[in-house]
Amino acid sequence: MSERAGTAASLAAEPSAVPEPAPPRSLPRRRPARGGGLWAIRTPPSRPARWTLTVVSVAVPVVGWQVLSMVIDGRPDYLPGPVDAVAAGIEMARSGQLATDAWATVARVLQGFGLAVLVSVPLGILMGSFPAGQALLEPLVGLLRYLPASAFIPLLIIWLGLGEPSKVALLFLAAFFFNTLMTADAVRQVPLGLIDVSYTLGARRGEVLRKVIVPYALPGMIDSVRVNAAASWSFVVVAELIASESGLGYRIVRAQRFNQIDRIFAVLVVIALIGLTIDLLLRLTRDRVGRWV
Repeated sequence: MSERAGTAASLAAEPSAVPEPAPPRSLPRRRPARGGGLWAIRTPPSRPARWTLTVVSVAVPVVGWQVLSMVIDGRPDYLPGPVDAVAAGIEMARSGQLATDAWATVARVLQGFGLAVLVSVPLGILMGSFPAGQALLEPLVGLLRYLPASAFIPLLIIWLGLGEPSKVALLFLAAFFFNTLMTADAVRQVPLGLIDVSYTLGARRGEVLRKVIVPYALPGMIDSVRVNAAASWSFVVVAELIASESGLGYRIVRAQRFNQIDRIFAVLVVIALIGLTIDLLLRLTRDRVGRWV
């Protein structure tokens, strides 16, 4: 018994045969990441760099346009250069055609798109604030938004004729469904904690809508209007291409009939400038009314 006990004691004293785990390897040391300079992630560039990039973004396409028009030698009627387009635009402006057509197009956008905003924003607030409103409206709006507005042109002509009502209705359909859904998404971004605190402090439902939900979601709703305004400009040109006696789209069709390519480019430049002006105005409005967000 003494020998067995001594053997057991000696085995217990021996180290275990199971190998110990190797110590973890230390990760390689890295230098602290630098800011990245001009291309740092989510870091705004300096004012001179921003202006330089803006100028480059405009100058490079214009220079490329001019070079391409020079490469296509002997066909000035096929791709006129920027200088030819500007000269054609000045000629149209002197005759008064450009101002008349531009105002006709702007007036149609203000009517059709403005009506779409007036109707879609309240419905979007209803869908984004109340689950019952979302369940009631979102299936229908989500279904109809996949129908292209241009597909309604034959029906609008049959129902409303070739005059202004059909063009205004087309712009309404082009912006209404998307602006409704995007407004609802902006309203859903309001933190639930703000709404709970408002109720805790004694606010009623109408006060929560007017003083919490709408002010917080207003910048997002303005961004939705900015996005859909571009779509309205696309469809107003389409409407004027079909049947119109004035407007920038009408001027494009008329220039195409007489092979006046320089005038087409001039009208396209005018459309781009008007759209950019509207976008800048909406952006400034968003920045001023949404400072508290």
